[in-house]
Amino acid sequence: MRKRSFNLHKIIEKRVLTDSTFVLRMERNGLDFVAGQHIQVGPPNGIHTREYSIYSGPADDYIEILVREVEDGLVTPALKKLDVEDGVVINDAVGYFTIEKEVTAGLPFLFVASGTGISPFHSFVKQYEGLDYQVLHGVRLAEESYEREEYESGRYIACTSQDEKGDFHGRVTDYLIANPVNSDTLCYLCGNCDMIHDVFDILEKQGVKSENILTEVYF
Repeated sequence: MRKRSFNLHKIIEKRVLTDSTFVLRMERNGLDFVAGQHIQVGPPNGIHTREYSIYSGPADDYIEILVREVEDGLVTPALKKLDVEDGVVINDAVGYFTIEKEVTAGLPFLFVASGTGISPFHSFVKQYEGLDYQVLHGVRLAEESYEREEYESGRYIACTSQDEKGDFHGRVTDYLIANPVNSDTLCYLCGNCDMIHDVFDILEKQGVKSENILTEVYF
């Protein structure tokens, strides 16, 4: 097994999206990755790190992560306290939740996310121009539609469970039951395990082959 290498990266921007969610932009420092991969990130003087799917695109000259603070967490409260000019430790990018370049043309993609599980899809859209995609984003409130302006008009649907200010009132599972997908769709699911399990079952019942459903669980 290849030894993971950790390096210090300086924060160059911090964007606060909600009371608990923010984007950290760090110096890239030559870190290579493919859209959909993840890194381990932690505060510079801590002993704990957490895995984050990379939010930025491979062509960007920086690296970003989307973070939601967990109040009793080992990492996120410390990351929230950091600001521009502070440093974080980051390891090499790993993971297989990626898109094969040869399948990006002509096939429809469905990206289903809950919460900050939208991160790899934000990176996908930045890497592959002209991608035929639809994003279903399950959140509690419409204010958690993180930077939805980054997606093409009509391709992002916020499914809000606790208010009616999104594009669809209900969970992503409710949306999929009401709006079945074509069986040739390539489906990527990222978020909590309950959502992934339920959506997987729905898609299979709609005729999507299991090998065309890729998953990444967020804990």
